[in-house]
Amino acid sequence: MAVARPLKRRKLSPPELPLEESSAGSPARDDYLSRAAAWNLEQQYEQRPRKQKEVTESTRLPIKTADGLVERLVIEEHEEESVGSLLGSSDEYESDIGEPVHEQKPAEVPIRQQILDAKEELARIGTLLTEDPEEHASGFRKLAEIAASTNPTIKRLGLATQLAVYKDVIPGYRIRPHEEVNKDEKVSKDVRRLRSFEQALVSGYQNYVKELAKNAKASGESTSGAATSVSTVAISCASTLLLAVPHFNFRSELIKILVDKLSSRNRDAEFSKCLDTLQKLFRDDEDGNPSLDGVSQLTKMMKARDYRVDENILNTFLHLRLLSELSSRGSQNRIDKPTDPSASSKAAKSKSKKEFRTKKLRKVLKERKAVEKEFSEADAIVSHEERDRLQSETLKQVFIAYFRILKARVPSLTGAVLEGLAKYAHLINQDFFGDLLEALKDLISSSGDLLGEEAEEGVGEILQNPSSSQDPLRSSLLCTTTAFALLEGQDVARSASALSLDLTFFTTHLYKSLHSYALNPDIEFSAKSMRLPDPYSASNPQLNPTADNRVNLKTPSALLLRVLSSILLPRSVPPLRVAAFVKQLYICSLHLPEKSAQAVLGLLHQAMKVHGRKVAGLWNTEERKGDGVFDALRGDVEGSNPFAGTVWEGELLRCHYVPAVREGVEGIEKLIRDFHFMLLSSSSSNIILHINK
Repeated sequence: MAVARPLKRRKLSPPELPLEESSAGSPARDDYLSRAAAWNLEQQYEQRPRKQKEVTESTRLPIKTADGLVERLVIEEHEEESVGSLLGSSDEYESDIGEPVHEQKPAEVPIRQQILDAKEELARIGTLLTEDPEEHASGFRKLAEIAASTNPTIKRLGLATQLAVYKDVIPGYRIRPHEEVNKDEKVSKDVRRLRSFEQALVSGYQNYVKELAKNAKASGESTSGAATSVSTVAISCASTLLLAVPHFNFRSELIKILVDKLSSRNRDAEFSKCLDTLQKLFRDDEDGNPSLDGVSQLTKMMKARDYRVDENILNTFLHLRLLSELSSRGSQNRIDKPTDPSASSKAAKSKSKKEFRTKKLRKVLKERKAVEKEFSEADAIVSHEERDRLQSETLKQVFIAYFRILKARVPSLTGAVLEGLAKYAHLINQDFFGDLLEALKDLISSSGDLLGEEAEEGVGEILQNPSSSQDPLRSSLLCTTTAFALLEGQDVARSASALSLDLTFFTTHLYKSLHSYALNPDIEFSAKSMRLPDPYSASNPQLNPTADNRVNLKTPSALLLRVLSSILLPRSVPPLRVAAFVKQLYICSLHLPEKSAQAVLGLLHQAMKVHGRKVAGLWNTEERKGDGVFDALRGDVEGSNPFAGTVWEGELLRCHYVPAVREGVEGIEKLIRDFHFMLLSSSSSNIILHINK
């Protein structure tokens, strides 16, 4: 292509005047001369930009000519450069021409190529940060800039890359804010470099958490699929970070992301992901701070929503570590002293001869102790006293939430509250016993009324309105379990009369409900048992899609055995109550499934070891102590006249199709025969002694 000829430059000299105007004394000439006198041509020429000739250094080696002289080869300049130097700078040339300059727009890169470039750049920066994070601390900001792209794919890749990088580079301690660091302190170069890296890490991590919170709120029905996918990745990243580095900064912000998702009404995969994350966080918590933050934010969210939340959110409290660490019961016979290894070492040193230490050595040991103390603080080691304080505060928050829900009478959360109170009952303060028992009595009364209405309505009307049908048997059983668990493991036996703790109401209600529990076909099934649903049950998902499964895996049979153990095993139980429950349990064993029947007979075997002599007359018709007949349907336990009957159901259980049930009945009868033999031998020895006298 031919090179276009350059345009001529404009003349700077003024145009020539016409001949008639060039005569002396003309007004135009006078005006021209007056203006020309004010011109400063030398200064204007001096201020003009000049383009200096670039001196290019030759990199070629010298050559030897034919004459024997050594010369350096000189490169000739191109004609284009000479022409450009003659014409001046390009800016001056364009300004002289007066034509506008049109910049060429860069060609648009395809989206596929942008994604590939972003992948390569993210991989490169991530590798550098993983290899030497202190040297490439600016990479955190570059990753954030790439993740701020408007392309959803690049944004997801950026969030996932930052997650992997932060998981690798975050240290095992919490970094103090920049304001807490003493700037005037003289430190070494390595310490200064480490502090600058820590501040860059904290700043980048804070921006990353804010970006996760921003993207996590984008989920919803009205948003597009791209925004929903970014929200899913953001929630997944927050969950992974919370489980990987719960000790690091901005833990509360990560928990808030999950709690905000749980407050929504959409029960999708992200909802289940947040639930599983909080449950695992509560189970794996060792120091107590993450659990306290999680419980505090959950209780605030539930109170703000007026407790209109899902039941599974409240069941996350059942996974707290305080349930296993605070449940240890103290001994009533001795005082448990803390086993401190340092105390034993101090005692050994005091007994041995005291070692002589110089003043310099004592100073060194004192400094070493101070350094070890700082190391322990940096490693986030929580003392037992601090952990107990945190767990006590967590337990307080849980009980406040439970009591508020009981006071508000939220039907959808009553079952979850009773599940929690049944587990945490032995940790409740004695001051709340009276109010809690009154609330439990009201719940049992309401569930009993509901059970009576269902019995009158029949199955047909229940199927027409399945949402109104609840599980009153399980609710009343949970209330009874909670009431008896209040006295387990606590030293309130002596102060029971002072606190007016009367559990007769719960004992009577359980006695009347034993037949209902025995005829319940789901007594051995928990909420997550693998079985086919009952087509006529209100819990069938086809009839009631809103029916949920509980987190607690305890079956009604396990809860019933726990309550019966609290009633029958203590030695201070009256004989009439023991005999009435033994007679009723033998009747119920005929209807219970095989595993429940084995468990009930095992419990009766333990009870007979304690009260066998008191109720041995039930197995012998010649030793009846009462008149009349036994009334199994009487509401009063002691008024049912149990000693007027016998446990003839044992003969039927000896023909049970399960060998373990037959062996259980034979074991109880053998124990009773031993008691009869002991009574006969003692009575015969007394007669012989009386005759000898």
